[in-house]
Amino acid sequence: MLKISKAIIAVIIICISSYLLITKEFELMPYLMLLLAIFMLVTGLVEYQRNRKGFWGYLSIVVSLFILFVSIHGFFFN
Repeated sequence: MLKISKAIIAVIIICISSYLLITKEFELMPYLMLLLAIFMLVTGLVEYQRNRKGFWGYLSIVVSLFILFVSIHGFFFN
C-alpha cells in the first residue's frame, strides 16, 4: 500500500516540477513542497516498516516535518 502511494506521489511530484520548470511560474511551489513532505514521510514509514529503525528512517521523518513546516509557511506568508 505504501509503495503504491509512494509511486503515485512521485509521479505527481515529477509532473508538477516539470510544469514549474517549463512555465517558470512558481505559484504551485507550496503544493510541491507539501507533496515532497508527504513523500518523505511515506519513505520514512517504509523504512520503519522494514525494521530498519536506524538513521535513514528517522532522518526521512525529520526532513518531512521540516519540509511540511516550510510548505505551511509558504501557504500562509506568500
